[in-house]
Amino acid sequence: MTDVIATNQTILVVGGGISGMTAALEAAECGKNVVLVEKNPALGGRVSQLYRYFPKLCHPTCGLEINLRRLKQNPRIRVLTMAEVTAITGGEGDYSATVKLAPRYVNENCTACGECSKAVDAEVLDAFNYNLGKIKAAYLPHKMAYPQRYVLDPSIIGTADADKAKAACKYGAIDLDMKEETVQFKAGAVIWATGWKPYDAAKIQPYGYGRFSNVITSVEFERLADIHGPTKGKILRPSDGKEAKNIAFIQCAGSRDENHLRHCSRICCMASLKQTNYVREAYGDAGKSTIYYIDIRAIDRFEDFYQKVLKDPTVSFIKSKVAKVTQDEKTGDVILHGVNTEGYHRYATPHDLVVLAVGMEPSVTGANLPAEIVSDSSGFIEADPANHAFFGAGCASNPLDVNRAVQSATASALRAIQVVNRVARVEG
Repeated sequence: MTDVIATNQTILVVGGGISGMTAALEAAECGKNVVLVEKNPALGGRVSQLYRYFPKLCHPTCGLEINLRRLKQNPRIRVLTMAEVTAITGGEGDYSATVKLAPRYVNENCTACGECSKAVDAEVLDAFNYNLGKIKAAYLPHKMAYPQRYVLDPSIIGTADADKAKAACKYGAIDLDMKEETVQFKAGAVIWATGWKPYDAAKIQPYGYGRFSNVITSVEFERLADIHGPTKGKILRPSDGKEAKNIAFIQCAGSRDENHLRHCSRICCMASLKQTNYVREAYGDAGKSTIYYIDIRAIDRFEDFYQKVLKDPTVSFIKSKVAKVTQDEKTGDVILHGVNTEGYHRYATPHDLVVLAVGMEPSVTGANLPAEIVSDSSGFIEADPANHAFFGAGCASNPLDVNRAVQSATASALRAIQVVNRVARVEG
C-alpha cells in the first residue's frame, strides 16, 4: 500500500483537469494540504485536448503551463495519477477515501527520453486523440503531460515488447512488476472536479455517427485541427483522407432534447463558431462552413466573437434542426436533410464532412459516492447544504466554459478551506 499522509484537515480533490488543478492550487496556496487524484496518466483533462480556446483563439498551453509550474513548486499538493476513487465514507470534517492505483509500469526514474517507445512494436488506440489513430504501446500521454513520464499499456505486459522496453531503458525506469494498489486516507472536505464527457453521438441515430465515417464529433474535430493531432493539423475525411473543405456543423447534437440531454451545454455554439476559424485558416476563401442551428447562444463577451464570424463570407447559417443525415456511398459526401425555418425551404445538402456539436455529460461514474449527495436531473452536483463538505467544481457542477469552470473551482476551494479551518479550530 502506497503511503499518503493525510488528515481530516486535508482537502481531497478528485479530477486533475483545469478545475481540479485550480481548486488544488488555490487551496494549497492558502496553506492547506491537498491530495489531487486523477484517473488518467497525466493532468490537464479535456482542456489539454483542445486545439484552441475561444474567444481569443490562444492555445491551452498558456493556462496549463502556468498551472503546472505552480503545482510543481507547491509541496502541499500530493498528486496521484492513474488513480480512481472507489469509495468515500463519513461526513463533513471526517471523510475516508479509498483510491485504486493502476500500475504505470514506469517509475520516477523516467526522463521521458522515449527509448522505450522506439523499442516496442505493438500499437494501441490513441485515447488522447479520441482514438482517431494509434500510438506505440509505450507512450507519453501528450507533449505537456505531467508527470512527464511514459506509460506502458497493460496489453504488452508479459510479452516480448515489454522486455524490449525494459532493455532499452538506460535509467532503470521500467518496472514490469508493478501491481494495482489501494490507498486509504482521511480528508476534511472533498472537491469533486471530474469534469465532463462528450455525449455518445451514436445514440442520435438520425445523424449516423458510427455508421457514416464522415460524421464526427466536435471534440474529434478539435484534434484533427491540432498540429499535434493524428493528421498533423490537416482537416482530412476519415473515409478517404480527402481534404474536407465544405464542412457542416450541426448544433445541439443531443442537447436540449428530452430523448437525450435535457440541458443546454452552453459551450457548443461557441465551439462551432471557433471551429469555423480552423476551416478558414486551413483553406482561406476556398473553405466553406455551414452551421445548422436552433438558436445561437453566445453570451456576454462572446457576442462580439459571434458577430465577427457572422461577417465571414465563408460561413453560412441555416436555422434548422437537421432531420436526418445520409451518406453518398460513391463519393463519401454526407447529405443533410431538413427544413430551413427561415422561409421553410426543404434541403438535401451535401458536405465533405459533418461535425456534431455534442453536449456535455458529467463524468461522475465509477465512484461509490456518499448516498446523500444531491445532484440535478442531469447528474450535475448541486450546491446544496445536504452535501455538507462535498463540493462540485467546474463541469461536475454545471456545463461551463473554461473561464467559468476556473471560477467555479476557486469558489469550491474557498468553501473547502472554510471547512478545514473549522476542523482545525475544534481540534485546537
